[in-house]
Amino acid sequence: MSSTKEQYATTYYKEPGPKLDKESPFESMMERFRFAAEILNLDEGMFQYLASPVKQVIVSIPVVMDDGRIEVFEGYRVIHDNVLGPSKGGIRYAPDVNLDEVKALASWMTWKCAVVNVPFGGAKGGVRVDPKKLSYSELERLTRRYTANLLEVFGPDRDIPAPDMNTNEQIMAWIMDTYSMNSLRTETAVVTGKPIILGGSQGRKEATGRGVVTVTLAALSKLGIMPNRANVAVQGFGNVGSVSAELMYEQGAKVVAVSDISGGYFNKKGLDIPEMISYMRNNSNTLEGYADAEKLTNEELLEIDCDVLIPAAKEDQISRHNAENIKAKIISEGANGPVTANADAILEKNGIMVIPDILANAGGVTVSYFEWVQDRQGYFWTEERVNRRLNRMMRTAFDNLYKVSEEYNITLRQAAYVYAINKVAATLKMRGIYA
Repeated sequence: MSSTKEQYATTYYKEPGPKLDKESPFESMMERFRFAAEILNLDEGMFQYLASPVKQVIVSIPVVMDDGRIEVFEGYRVIHDNVLGPSKGGIRYAPDVNLDEVKALASWMTWKCAVVNVPFGGAKGGVRVDPKKLSYSELERLTRRYTANLLEVFGPDRDIPAPDMNTNEQIMAWIMDTYSMNSLRTETAVVTGKPIILGGSQGRKEATGRGVVTVTLAALSKLGIMPNRANVAVQGFGNVGSVSAELMYEQGAKVVAVSDISGGYFNKKGLDIPEMISYMRNNSNTLEGYADAEKLTNEELLEIDCDVLIPAAKEDQISRHNAENIKAKIISEGANGPVTANADAILEKNGIMVIPDILANAGGVTVSYFEWVQDRQGYFWTEERVNRRLNRMMRTAFDNLYKVSEEYNITLRQAAYVYAINKVAATLKMRGIYA
């Protein structure tokens, strides 16, 4: 099922709409998109083109359950843009996934890839399902049927999925195998985020957190703050948050607070991050009960007096309701959409540098690109080489955005959208519209 680009642009993009107490990530992204489009003086036709997905696909996924019943699930794949190259984006499994959410996330991927100069367009996929209610075999059947229904969409030169919420390297392996069986050849490059043994890349699991730290160090340098003099707070202690905290700790920074689902943990003298990671691994992946710290809430953690705040948990954590209370000098967005658009002006007024999500957490898609390159070449790099190239690309991207922010006297977030939209628009103008 698909809808026209014009209809989508008219429905979702023409007017900002009412201000809500809680903005969705989609609304926040669109407000920033409009701002960048005005700076670039995009004409109406180019605005509609860049605001609209190239393709929207809805599929029904019948699955024979373990007890013999048939259940039908709904799946989505949205390709927002493929001007820079094949589209790229994760697949999420969640009971509340919907087409509008997938559209917003797909457009986010377009700008994220453009910001870090990765030759991919943006895409996103999802299946409306609670994976916790499925057995291992049911999950495999669901994944393989979803893949089979999208064989004409996926492809190493067309559209390349990756893991996202509630999906992992095993699910990517099933997608790769299903696609390969139907192609009559092994196609490792059709997905990224695979197990190493199936063509995955060294350094992929740590890539997002490592990218967060690379741009954070670049920002500290701009403010004249040495890493070993910086106090850091990290909201979220999953893959991104724990890696970010550990790498900042290794840089000599004092990580004074971290949090997970059990709450926040604070020590003004600095937390022992390696010890906390070890504790979590031996305690059912939670920090619950960790003793060598003061307890505080996730909300209180955000308002700690620190140099660097890394929100690496959920979206909409900093809004107009608490933005005035943020005391950090730098916010580095490890999560997608942790700062709402209605908080941006408040943070800017207070002189807080925000490293936007489409740059800060783009380390994952950058190493996904490395994985794709390695699969295409059949030649695999060491983890040291992956990390070195990741650091170089992330630092270059930060420097590019910093120059744009100075040129237009705008924030780094605004600069990210200006840079990305200008790059895609310029490429589109050069390619032209096929008719």
